[in-house]
Amino acid sequence: MTAPKHRKARANGEGTIYQRKDGRWEAAGYVLAADGSRKRVRVYGTTRREAADKLTEKIADSNRGLPVASADSTVGDYLTYWLNGVAVHRLRENTHTRYATCVRLHLIPGLGTKKVARLAAKDVRTFLDRLRTTCQCCAQGLDTERKRCCAIGECCQKRLSPLTITYVHSVLKSALEHAVREDELPRNVARNVHTTAPRPRRFRPLTAAEARQFLQAARADRLHAMYELALRTGLRKGELLGLHWEDLDLGSGTASIRRSLQRTRTGGLTVLPTKTRASERRIALPTECVHSLRGHQARQDEERDTAGVGWRGSGLVFTTPEGGPLDPANMTRRFAAFLSRAGLRRIRFHDLRHSTATLNRSGFGRDSII
Repeated sequence: MTAPKHRKARANGEGTIYQRKDGRWEAAGYVLAADGSRKRVRVYGTTRREAADKLTEKIADSNRGLPVASADSTVGDYLTYWLNGVAVHRLRENTHTRYATCVRLHLIPGLGTKKVARLAAKDVRTFLDRLRTTCQCCAQGLDTERKRCCAIGECCQKRLSPLTITYVHSVLKSALEHAVREDELPRNVARNVHTTAPRPRRFRPLTAAEARQFLQAARADRLHAMYELALRTGLRKGELLGLHWEDLDLGSGTASIRRSLQRTRTGGLTVLPTKTRASERRIALPTECVHSLRGHQARQDEERDTAGVGWRGSGLVFTTPEGGPLDPANMTRRFAAFLSRAGLRRIRFHDLRHSTATLNRSGFGRDSII
């Protein structure tokens, strides 16, 4: 008589793991649910090890007190789990904050009570259509305390822009895509819903004459070197504000772009790596920029002497008169005031980047704008 085969002993907390008839491996175990109870979840993999690793990850999250959501959860619970347990580790802080705002204001109120497993493309389409036509002032009670507008029955018809609708849709797609990767859902129903692509914002780049006027006016400004760099090289505002002197080689006329200054909710003004690896680059500096940077360096040395012990040494190229970092929001207001003084039409700081590309395509080299 042949002795029966013994199953491989499972490690403590590993859960149940077995091979299904379709060849895939299934692992099941108990974890902390979004509602505070303990619930059994199932994960799948092409190998025993893959299924075990997925279950181990969920159990580890549960042991840390992080609720684990599944297709049996409501959309609201799943989005909360995805934001706090998945997206928070993969997104930059400011991006995560925007995602969380989108989930709180739009996705949970509109789809939060539906079960993830029962969510259909029709539900998503109906939600987006309703979002497109709903006054947000009414929906969010924005004027309730002020007792005006929608609060007194005079609807202002404050609707979301097509760009915002597309953004809400993309956040939902990202969350459900994770559920598909985790084998919680067979397909991403949000991908079956197509939204109308928003019309691009009309923008008139600076003409050559306006570029000359811009650079001429910038010479009298304390941040002349920044404005010149922005227009001649197309660097982003965050990249300019995060530029350190050690990133510049004025002798060879080059700059290494590898950081960006941003304001985050938890860290305040923070120097971060560039948005992507592709954004890290070394650029050649136009001759005019090298000259303006040398002048800016001399001015900063004078400001350091004037500030004395009050100087906040940060190594940044563009700072406040006391050496501290420049707030991006304050820079936006300062730029608007500069345009007004210069008699130029109002544009965004980022539009300088688009103007650089347009001027170069039109045959104006970076060194030949003026």
